[in-house]
Amino acid sequence: MVTVVFGARGNVGRHVAVGLSTRGEHVRLTSREPDAAGFPRGAEVVVADLERAETLPAALEGAQRVFLYAIPDGIDGFVAAAESAGVQHVVLLSSGAVLQADPESSPIARMHTVVESAIEKSELTWTFIRPGMFATNALWWWQRSIRDEGRVRVPYADARTAPIHEKDLAALAVTALTEPGHQGRAYPVWGPEALTLRKQVQRIGAAIGREITFEVIPVEQARVEMGRTMPQIGIDAVLAGWEAGITTSPQVSTVVEEITGQPAHTFAQWAQDHAPDFR
Repeated sequence: MVTVVFGARGNVGRHVAVGLSTRGEHVRLTSREPDAAGFPRGAEVVVADLERAETLPAALEGAQRVFLYAIPDGIDGFVAAAESAGVQHVVLLSSGAVLQADPESSPIARMHTVVESAIEKSELTWTFIRPGMFATNALWWWQRSIRDEGRVRVPYADARTAPIHEKDLAALAVTALTEPGHQGRAYPVWGPEALTLRKQVQRIGAAIGREITFEVIPVEQARVEMGRTMPQIGIDAVLAGWEAGITTSPQVSTVVEEITGQPAHTFAQWAQDHAPDFR
């Protein structure tokens, strides 16, 4: 049985590919570029671009399952190609933003809602994984300043978030792809613990064996600095989440352990995994 993994170089997709291969599954990895750089030796790699519908039939030929990320502009072409190829099940890496009280007010929620809706209306069976804050966002926010300056600058030191390790999202996806009972299910998932930004930075410092200076800066200055590494849509979402985390305790979840049978990774474990990125 062939499983196609889109975004197989991404933070989550690469762990999905490894998890499926470990289970002995036949995995086909996609890339926009016609080379296998960055993929495991011997992996089956095909050229495919979710925004170029003509590349999808060959990538999906003979496949029964797909791991997918959200590209609204290409979703109709994907659905048509997947249905034509006889794909049976799609696991979509969506976003917890779709659960907001007013999702239309959020660009991130809107883009993921478009993709979810198209898949729901199709002939495909599906599972949606809806994560909250990614732990890997810390690389966008702090990698450069920690590595080069040994410092972090944020506007909300005591804002709490519950970051989720990308390995846990991949484990959920692999379980949904290979085990029965997950069709038609949508899994909201947050990290297993709520931590202030100050404590998250301390966890990174402990992982790299280095004291990190912590500075509180105005929101507008933070917006400018984050703009050097993040798109505007991401900056707005992150700052809103941090602001909310000052007065409201973020949701945490046990869904990873409930579905996979393994406890979710803590942020300290994530920091250990990514210590080389901050050194």
